[in-house]
Amino acid sequence: MSCMSTITAQIYHEKRRRNCYKRNPLQHYAVFFRMLSRRFKAKFDATSIDEFVGEFHRIMPNYPCPSTPTVYRYIDQGLLDISNIDLPMKLKRRRNKRHHSHGGHAPHKKNLGNSIEQRPKEVENRKVSLHWEGDLVKGVRRKNQPALMTLTERTTRFEVVIKIPDYRASTCQRLLQKEIDRHPNWFKSITFDNGSEFADMTKIKGCQIYFAHPYSPWERGTNENCNGLLRQFFPKGKSMKDKSKAYVQQATNAINHKYRRILQYQTAEELFKQYISS
Repeated sequence: MSCMSTITAQIYHEKRRRNCYKRNPLQHYAVFFRMLSRRFKAKFDATSIDEFVGEFHRIMPNYPCPSTPTVYRYIDQGLLDISNIDLPMKLKRRRNKRHHSHGGHAPHKKNLGNSIEQRPKEVENRKVSLHWEGDLVKGVRRKNQPALMTLTERTTRFEVVIKIPDYRASTCQRLLQKEIDRHPNWFKSITFDNGSEFADMTKIKGCQIYFAHPYSPWERGTNENCNGLLRQFFPKGKSMKDKSKAYVQQATNAINHKYRRILQYQTAEELFKQYISS
């Protein structure tokens, strides 16, 4: 066969392939959509469509992969066996006010201990790992009700979630100290919200504790984001009494196993293991 004939055959083959795709795009992406359906029908999963697209590109590079907008369009058109109700909740973006001065902010409420302003510069730029942010995720807002203490590592976004029987300050301090004692090499510092639940955290040993300014959740934005992901599994206003430790761990794993764009489509668990083993 001549060189010209070979080129003509290649052009013909490519044209047929494109026409086949136009007639049946779902078949063209069959492997992708089969895996997508399986993933989003799972009970414990916090992956977004964009994260799944990035994950698929990474682990299945030889298979066709649609763009994120294309997948959403097919879902909206009812072409797939998943719908918007199967997708994780979309986080609401906070309008932050980080440009405002804290000089006269909430004068009636002072910091519980070391201010976030005293943190080393290495914490802010995320170049050094094992600095954390912490808060509580509450179901029913009563101090004698169970809650979740959430700790988010700033560099890797790795999440530790501890179910606590109530959120009195003494309970929070006792269970955090227990976690630090279990993993003494994990925690260099933790920056908490300035809420009264954390009033006893100044007693913590083996980890430096800092407090954000009052009413400034954006100063712990990494933790706030992960708390929003947890809300898929722990809705506001519902008691956590019936949530077992196994359930809490499954929800935590769902977040730590997400392939996240901000991590170049690696998981928080992958990166965290790299840091603590290095």
